[in-house]
Amino acid sequence: MSEHATVESSQVAAVVVMAAGAGTRMKSAVPKVLHRLAGRSMISFAVDAASALEPQHLVVVVGHEREQVEAHLAEVAPQVKTAVQERPLGTGDAVRSGLAVLAGITGEVVVTSGDVPLLTGQTLTELVVSHRDQRNDITLLTAVVPDPTGYGRIVREGATVTRIVEQQDATADERAIDEINAGIYVFDAELLAEGLAGLQAKNAQGELYLTDVIAHAVAAGRRVGARVLDDYLQTEGVNDRVQLAAMAAELNRRILRRAMLDGVTIVDPTTTWIHDGVDLAEDVTLLPNTSLEGATSIGRGATIGPDTTLIDVEVGENATVIRTHAELAEIGDGATVGPFSYLRPGTELGVKAKVGAFVETKKAIIGDGTKVPHLTYCGDAVLGEGVNIGAGTIFANYDGVTKNTTTVGDHSFVGSDSVLVAPVHIAGGAYVAAGSTITGDVGPGELAVARGQQRNIRGWVARRRAGTATDRAAQAALKDAAGLGDQGDTLAGAQRQEEAE
Repeated sequence: MSEHATVESSQVAAVVVMAAGAGTRMKSAVPKVLHRLAGRSMISFAVDAASALEPQHLVVVVGHEREQVEAHLAEVAPQVKTAVQERPLGTGDAVRSGLAVLAGITGEVVVTSGDVPLLTGQTLTELVVSHRDQRNDITLLTAVVPDPTGYGRIVREGATVTRIVEQQDATADERAIDEINAGIYVFDAELLAEGLAGLQAKNAQGELYLTDVIAHAVAAGRRVGARVLDDYLQTEGVNDRVQLAAMAAELNRRILRRAMLDGVTIVDPTTTWIHDGVDLAEDVTLLPNTSLEGATSIGRGATIGPDTTLIDVEVGENATVIRTHAELAEIGDGATVGPFSYLRPGTELGVKAKVGAFVETKKAIIGDGTKVPHLTYCGDAVLGEGVNIGAGTIFANYDGVTKNTTTVGDHSFVGSDSVLVAPVHIAGGAYVAAGSTITGDVGPGELAVARGQQRNIRGWVARRRAGTATDRAAQAALKDAAGLGDQGDTLAGAQRQEEAE
């Protein structure tokens, strides 16, 4: 098909997506089509591909654990109709169940599957256009594959498809055929309904095969054609977790390749994973062991990684995020995060803000140029511009019942090892002395000191830890301090006697 062919040119009456199978080989309580790759369920990929045709009706046939599938579809594709296959009687019965909710439909019906996640809307569009160009009554999507084991084989007479034979029903010669049925078709609706009505379970599986409609059409003198897909991996289904992992890796490879061609530097594609919904600008650099998930977006010139996971995170231009786990957070232009930072939901970093090593944030709004450099918990906080938070500071936001907020005004300074007990407000231009526990508000330009007065108790080690290495070190230090050499023994003994009395 020409690159300029439009989706409108391939609109169809209906698309039926088969998604009723139990998927027993997945060995899972989760229905097969709800298993995920690149951050999305397999059925969502199938629905997206089908939607590219803008069908008048889009039907998903459900069966095993249908409540879970229907709930998921209601969330991700509310426009979809569902039809129920009550018992697993084969693909023919599945499509018949789908047509039951489309009584009297005429035109073209596309049939596809919910477990072929690499299938694209472009491929379906090309299949429909080919169907029309060849004036077919049925058009199959086929592929030549390295290992056809398990697939239905395409039997031809010249260029004409005469039938499809399933693996378990095939002869040795038929099993040697490497052109396989992808299980994706365009049917004339009336012919499809007629063929389904005449299906019989005359096969090793005791099922109603949709492929027998092909034999019915050939016998009736109808035109059956095929479009061979060069990208055979689009036809590969997922039946177990080994195949799921293989398809996930291939999909990720395609996502990475597209990103690199669009101007993203990916240093190590083998350890970089990107979900389908991620948005990457030009000149982004991704370092090894980076995973970008959900609706994450990365601005131009940003560097992410190594060893970083971002889930639904917005990263601004020229930001740097190193060895960080972040979720539902915003990182401003030119901001720096990490290493070993944890940004929890609700974190917002301003322009050129900094969150450093071993810092955890939660519902924290951190203003432009503000620094939270090391060893800090910053939860339920609003920090203005140019604030500096010293190492080891704790925003004590939870009183055992409610979460409370701390605010720190512009260009204020909080000294190391301080505890800010929420709710508390530190005004702009204020200082908090290191080691303070702040329980009340601090006014503009004030220095808050909230710590006990230091006391040095002379001779405590000599009395309480006599004879230890610490005591010996203390006595040696006394000698050095007094500069008396051996005479220090007399001084130390006198001091000890004085303290003992």
